[in-house]
Amino acid sequence: MSPEMTGIIGILIMFLLLALRMYIGIAMSIVGFLGMWYLIGLHSAMGILGITPLAEGSSYTLSVIPLFVLMGQFAFVSGISTDIYKTVYTWMGHLKGGLAMATILACAGFAAICGSSLATGATMGMTAIPEMKKYQYDNRLSTGCVAAGGTLGILIPPSIGFIIYGLLTEVSIGKLFMAGFIPGILLALLFIATVFILCSINPKMGPRGQNTSFGMKMKSLSGTWGMLLLFIIVMGGIYMGVFTPNEAAGVGAFGALLISVLKRKMTWKKLVECLMDSGRTTAMIFLIIIGANIFSTFLGLARLPMGLADFVAGLALPEIVILYAIIIVFILLGCVMDCYAIMILTVPIIFPVIEAMQFDPIWFGVLMVIVLEMGLITPPVGLNVFVLKSAAPDVPITTIFRGIWPFLISAVVAIALLTLFPQIALFLPSYM
Repeated sequence: MSPEMTGIIGILIMFLLLALRMYIGIAMSIVGFLGMWYLIGLHSAMGILGITPLAEGSSYTLSVIPLFVLMGQFAFVSGISTDIYKTVYTWMGHLKGGLAMATILACAGFAAICGSSLATGATMGMTAIPEMKKYQYDNRLSTGCVAAGGTLGILIPPSIGFIIYGLLTEVSIGKLFMAGFIPGILLALLFIATVFILCSINPKMGPRGQNTSFGMKMKSLSGTWGMLLLFIIVMGGIYMGVFTPNEAAGVGAFGALLISVLKRKMTWKKLVECLMDSGRTTAMIFLIIIGANIFSTFLGLARLPMGLADFVAGLALPEIVILYAIIIVFILLGCVMDCYAIMILTVPIIFPVIEAMQFDPIWFGVLMVIVLEMGLITPPVGLNVFVLKSAAPDVPITTIFRGIWPFLISAVVAIALLTLFPQIALFLPSYM
């Protein structure tokens, strides 16, 4: 059997294991090891299996992941998310759909210091949904805007999605962070425009909240100091070249801890909980990365990535058609798989194709992250939706999915704009 056919069979077996609910990291490790055993023998396969976990687990580059996860945990304990929501609620709550718009802006603000879509969605769901219920917001709008706003956590830097993409492709993580900033703001504005359109068509979906004086609005800005300080230190340090992403993650985690202590929100019990939660999240991500590395080695030995790149490059089709075909595949995978798993599974195969078509890898990284965001709120899986369900247990899951469709259209618009105008993503990195 040819190496290429071995690779194809390996991919099919891996999807079978996933269908049987085996964890993605373990499935990739098993298939990768067995495939290497067949191709290069047991001794060499055992050598790779023994080296990979140690190499990945002791990687200095990968240390950025637990530090940013820890930063998000400390930021949550410090109450930054609640402070951000109260501020934007004070400024926008009196508008039609104002609470939903405020929720999206608060999600964007928390995403700027969190890096995780699931954490952003869960945190803002607990904060915003009770407020919108109080003002009799339509359940579709209230849950839909939180689910969509939560996806900004993987796009607005610092983003774990960009970190993983950068590690897989050896693209500058700092430039990826900068590239995600403007598209993240663009997508947040598109979500807000969606709320405005929905409430203009049916004002009952988002009744007006309480009006506040200008003095109260200005006073509320004091609640944003923690978020702004962390964002300026972390992203400003990376942009100015003061910190590497790893150093910025460490500084950000310490800064978030210091803020939680100054606000008297941190206790020894909460500190232990933050460390334990960060450890669990990090272990999950590292298991996927180790499995992906083993599986990617197998695919490389099977010559599938370069073979696919040569095949696609030889197609008599416009490059933009091939790009949109890749996007559609990502969207379909996003309906049934976790976004990080998709990225780790597909990037080693797809990236040579992108290079063969001479697309900018930073631009494609931003495009890929937006598409994977769509997967976070797309049925039947939609992880953000199920996380949100825990914050709104009385709202049927079908209602949440119905409320998401208008925001999915906004994401499609963002993809179209990014495709037509790549400088949206490439403008800031070009000045680094």
